Amino acid sequence: MQALREFKVDQAGQVPPQLLAMDEPCVLRGLVSHWPVVRAGGTSGEAAAACLKSYWRDATVGVFRMAPSTQGRIAYNEDFSGLNFSREFLRFDQLLDQLLACREQEPSPYLYMGSTTVDTCLPSFRSSHALQLDSPEEALVSLWMGNQITVPAHQDWPSNIACCVAGRRRFTLFPPDAVGDLYVGPLDLTPAGQPISLADASVPDLQRFPRFAQALARAQVAELAPGDAIYIPSLWWHQVEGLDGLNALVNYWWRRSPAWADSPNTALWLALATLRDLPQAERQAWRALFDHYVFEADANTAAHIPAQARGLLAPFDETAMRRMRAWLMKKLNR
Repeated sequence: MQALREFKVDQAGQVPPQLLAMDEPCVLRGLVSHWPVVRAGGTSGEAAAACLKSYWRDATVGVFRMAPSTQGRIAYNEDFSGLNFSREFLRFDQLLDQLLACREQEPSPYLYMGSTTVDTCLPSFRSSHALQLDSPEEALVSLWMGNQITVPAHQDWPSNIACCVAGRRRFTLFPPDAVGDLYVGPLDLTPAGQPISLADASVPDLQRFPRFAQALARAQVAELAPGDAIYIPSLWWHQVEGLDGLNALVNYWWRRSPAWADSPNTALWLALATLRDLPQAERQAWRALFDHYVFEADANTAAHIPAQARGLLAPFDETAMRRMRAWLMKKLNR
């Protein structure tokens, strides 16, 4: 593993515009060190919790509760019939109180609140915790909280800037093409929508997962203190570990494609259903078509066809996407 490179922050709260086009991850030290909740957390966990509560009104949040025996790592149960946590809803202030109380318990249960829309949970938070992000699409801003939880390596499709606002977190990142060395679990049984790696970067079991050694050789790791942020490009695998009894993180997701465009995951699922089980020679033939029309497509792909006759080979807009979606629905439902 190697240390994640750091990108210079010229002004707190201002994301360098050139970063948004980068395809490599990096750390931005002190990006949100001026935020009130970060400053409060520098005093104590109780002060950070009090600051967060001051922005809360009456929202409840979804929480994963995990037994001490899990050691805080989100995972499958032994026979893969389910996951190793229970789900419940708590008032946000109750979650904070329980996280603070867990620090005094031995053994301690583990609590984790995944992606929760900030404007819903803490409606006035963003007015005093701004981040200038020069993105063509408005970013989705989410809050994550917990204690010493490990979220296994997973991918997110949108690019992401994650800001550590309370407690410390360790990020271990792997490039998108490391997928074959990560021992990824089921695509359709996941903790929160994204498939997760079965291997643990912090305690690797190379006897059970021998190819994971190759992933670790390419891994990049960074530990974030409150006020630091990390930029994670779309589809980079990342394991996230909470290192303290109260951890809070605010992240910003944005897309490089229009909001009306469908998720590429749709194409992956359809490919699994229609291509994967074909004979090898047919799969190779389809690979050539995908390369030509999708992965290596450029201005020359349809240049021999008059512009008004290019149909599906023309650039998509919202109207064309709606038409394509309706056509696909008709095909799938026949």
